Amino acid sequence: MAGLAAAFGSGAMTNSIEEIEFTNVILAIGTNTTENHPVLSSRVKRAVCQRNAKLIVIDPREIDLVKYATIWLRQKPGTDVVVLNGLMNVIITEDIFAKEYVKNRTEGFEALQKVVSAYTPEYVEKISGVPAEDLKTAARIYATANKASILYAMGLTQHISGTDNVKSCANLAMLCGMVGIEGGGVNPLRGQNNVQGACDMGALPNVFPAYQSVANDEARAKFEKFWNVPLQGKPGKTILEMMEAAHKGEMKAIYVMGENPMVSDPDLTHVEASLKNLDLLVVQDIFMTETAAVADVVLPSACFAEKDGTFTNTERRVQRIRKAVPAPGQAKTDWQIIAELSARMGYPMNYSSAEEIMSEINTVTPSYAGITYSRIEKEGIQWPCPNTDHPGTRFLHSEHFSRGLGLFHAVEYVPAAEQTDDEYPIILSTGRVLYHYHTGTMTRLSKGSVERCPESLVEINPVDAEKLGIDDGQMVKVTSRRGTLEAKAKITTRSGVGTVFMNFHFHEAAVNLLTNPALDPIGKIPEYKVCAVRVERA
Repeated sequence: MAGLAAAFGSGAMTNSIEEIEFTNVILAIGTNTTENHPVLSSRVKRAVCQRNAKLIVIDPREIDLVKYATIWLRQKPGTDVVVLNGLMNVIITEDIFAKEYVKNRTEGFEALQKVVSAYTPEYVEKISGVPAEDLKTAARIYATANKASILYAMGLTQHISGTDNVKSCANLAMLCGMVGIEGGGVNPLRGQNNVQGACDMGALPNVFPAYQSVANDEARAKFEKFWNVPLQGKPGKTILEMMEAAHKGEMKAIYVMGENPMVSDPDLTHVEASLKNLDLLVVQDIFMTETAAVADVVLPSACFAEKDGTFTNTERRVQRIRKAVPAPGQAKTDWQIIAELSARMGYPMNYSSAEEIMSEINTVTPSYAGITYSRIEKEGIQWPCPNTDHPGTRFLHSEHFSRGLGLFHAVEYVPAAEQTDDEYPIILSTGRVLYHYHTGTMTRLSKGSVERCPESLVEINPVDAEKLGIDDGQMVKVTSRRGTLEAKAKITTRSGVGTVFMNFHFHEAAVNLLTNPALDPIGKIPEYKVCAVRVERA
């Protein structure tokens, strides 16, 4: 999301969830919406089925949303920039872009035009596999819409070119004048219930709350004064950078809160060695996760129904949550654990309630300034909300971008970090299934979820299965340059020829033993979506 900071302020949805249902065109790229965001996907389906919206799906896998699509562009994994640049090539060549918008509200168009001129439909077909005529059709549908919304998720960001992919979506939206209008925008669909709120509150290594840079002297001085503590201006490390530092012995302790890197991080063999190299590993969670099992200290925390507070959802809406039941045993709320630990380390955090913390947030976080508990008693408010008279903001950038003019980024295609070869001839991609959530910490304790999806499967295209002599339901061995696992084969055309798909919910077939820890140089996101493997009968 970092690449959007210049034009879009943060990695938040520019528009609201309800607008998706009332737009003319939806372009869904790198998002298996029906399985990862089932409630939101109902808006997409209603837009298509009841309001005649057109749906463009760009995805290497035949996801459920393809059934509703006007057109489906099936690109080779890792070629998103090629396809997006190709769409813009057609739109500029056919002179169907928003000239007045580009002239008055953006800069950098000439550099963009120069780069995308090389991405002709024929060139795009050669690299990505998307037929030239299909690319042209999709480009015309998007560019000629009155309003069009781009939806994306981690299928777009979990690449070494993830930031470039997001920049390309922003380029496409601005080129067609689709940002700053109702029903338009660039809309990342968050994968967890409060990941937006965590980012808003500065749970990133390079920013304070409200995306105020730690390197900014003015922002840093403000927080130093408010918190009465000196703060450094150098960004911290991301998760995988922390693992690397632990592996080298440069980092001695890690505090893991509501995360399960022993299942969710790439190259798990390396992760396990890194964590075991620490002097101290602390895990704060609601269940005994695979990571908690190897921790030195486990701090039991309260779940959502056992505490008061707020969640900020994917459309920037800050919503109250209320304690419904007491927390079991010695479990405490996350803020209480942190405050007590801080006090023991010499920095008192004398909060009496979550509401008191929210009052501090109102003071130091400009976009949350007007979002008080009393105002969100019954219904949430979308930030930015600069004061208590402000109603909140349904969609962003209606008059201007946070930086003034929207900046086009001329982005060239960079191939995935790992390519197939004779030894590892198939591309593995990973994702989720409808019935499980993230590392299965909660859903795999639920009888219904386990009944519907009891095990991990390896999706293999029938063409590849025949070539490899693999039958449906047979155990197969999947090997990458980093590890090997065994799981049951599912023969299906959902995965394209030369690709396989696995979910990452099952520690018994931990797909992240295989995945590549190569990072996006800007966003520092690992390349979960493209990994070269060998598949054979077990």
